[in-house]
Amino acid sequence: MKVTNCTKQDFDQILNEFKEFWDHDRTLALHHPTLINEFGNSAFVIRDGHKVIAYIFGYLSQTSAVGYVHLLSVRQGYRKQGLARRLYDHFTVFAMAHGCTNLKAITSPVNTLSIAFHKSIGMMPIGEDYIDGIPVIKDYSGPGKDRVVFKKYINVDGI
Repeated sequence: MKVTNCTKQDFDQILNEFKEFWDHDRTLALHHPTLINEFGNSAFVIRDGHKVIAYIFGYLSQTSAVGYVHLLSVRQGYRKQGLARRLYDHFTVFAMAHGCTNLKAITSPVNTLSIAFHKSIGMMPIGEDYIDGIPVIKDYSGPGKDRVVFKKYINVDGI
């Protein structure tokens, strides 16, 4: 199983089988077609045959040297196999090849699995306010929508 660019067919499969990737539909609205129509060069999947089993959708900042990870998910039944880390590593190499020196990601303060994962890959929360001991940036996603914002310095020596 290798990492490849996400196709329109992959994107449609993800949407049609959304509950296999997410335990809720809160992120469904974040899965916009521009992720592959306009930013397809930074959207990656891992397949098992024709089945998408993991994906990462990211952007490269137009104003700073930041690679931003927008969405990352692994299909149920394929979790705990290192696929999310593998996709992050692939995106990191992609971002570095395009001049990025930092990675960035956000999650909600209640998403403890995402927080633990991002910390495990060396990303650091940069918030100065705290919710239940977790650093957050207040109102990051709008009024009353505090977020955990992660950053990680990346360089040519590796991930």
